[in-house]
Amino acid sequence: MTGGTNLAHVAIWFITLAALAGVIVRPWRVPEAAWAGAGAVALVVFSLLPWQQALAGVAKGRDVYLFLAGMMLLSEMARNERLFDWLAARAARFAQGSATRLFALVYGVGVVVTVFLSNDATAVVMTPAVHAAARAANAVALPYLFACAFVANAASFVLPISNPANFVVFGSDLPPLGAWLARFALPSLAAIVATYVALRVVLRRALQAPLARDVPLPALTRGGRVAAAGITVAGVALVLASAYGFDLGMATFTVAIVTLAVVLTVERASPWPIVRQVSWGILPLVAGLFVLVEGLRASGAIDLLRQALTQLAAHSTHGAAFVVGIVVALACNVLNNLPAAFIAGSTAAGAHVDPRIGDAILIGIDLGPNLSVTGSLATLLWLAALRHDGVAMRGRDFLRVGACVMPPALLLALAAAVWH
Repeated sequence: MTGGTNLAHVAIWFITLAALAGVIVRPWRVPEAAWAGAGAVALVVFSLLPWQQALAGVAKGRDVYLFLAGMMLLSEMARNERLFDWLAARAARFAQGSATRLFALVYGVGVVVTVFLSNDATAVVMTPAVHAAARAANAVALPYLFACAFVANAASFVLPISNPANFVVFGSDLPPLGAWLARFALPSLAAIVATYVALRVVLRRALQAPLARDVPLPALTRGGRVAAAGITVAGVALVLASAYGFDLGMATFTVAIVTLAVVLTVERASPWPIVRQVSWGILPLVAGLFVLVEGLRASGAIDLLRQALTQLAAHSTHGAAFVVGIVVALACNVLNNLPAAFIAGSTAAGAHVDPRIGDAILIGIDLGPNLSVTGSLATLLWLAALRHDGVAMRGRDFLRVGACVMPPALLLALAAAVWH
């Protein structure tokens, strides 16, 4: 290896880390997408990554872009048709003045939405509804919004479709549904229960105040009913697409476009108010992250990680699984879990290690992001939804909760995966 090559690799690592730091910290309130995009462009401009390889990296995220675009369109339609307000009033009435009952309801619905629609759907679709429910019940919204964010990651490995990162980690080696459940049912249960208990303990003071009981129930429009049907159909389409090996993104996007067309026809409305409100900046953010991963791959970082994993696994499978799961979980909060999934999946694929180590990697990828707001795409979408509703969320406030909630859930899930 020449000195010039070494210097190029160092430059790739420096640009990648600087871009990721910008995504995490958001200096001068510059959007996350701008930092990721600037890093990706810098790799090409300084000839550290061929433009063809950069485009190939962008192309790898095609299914993710379609999935996110479809989910965001469905969510904005539902918000525009006041479906969320209707659902919020129903939830607030069902809580009957009990904050803990409303919290349990939000968490339980979050589990179902995450399992069958994905963690990104929980962040995009549920967060506005939960915020509306808290307002309807005259409650402090933050505990219920935290429930949306944390359950989105805690329940994200019940099924393969529960998190797009699951497909990234396993790629073409994705286990059949029966084998998946045999390997991840118990770890998922441990993660879901441990996260709920930890959240209840951490947020117990905020859940003591009584809620309003007399919550008016708004009328549900025809457009709202169509939007609800579209979200339901999207869930069915995702399950079927997963079962038969079709792309999840195209299925979700197709359902969203058809639903949008029906809603606009029924309401005789223009699409532009809905399209303008979608947080489209998420898509270039994801594209930039994919290019940064290509840069790391070109620098030889994947090969070094593969060698380290092989050596670690040679000493102890159980020990290696725990170490790798914890390291990957922490790495997600630096890299974000989608690029971390690409790196970890590529590393494990060439290392030919025990399947339990691969399971630990997936658990770290899915559950580790509950530490910080930058850990997963779902949490970034949740953050965008909060900003859309005018809710301020500081990274350190999320970290204070995440530092109490994520570690016990991660350790219990890893133990269930390695020793069950």
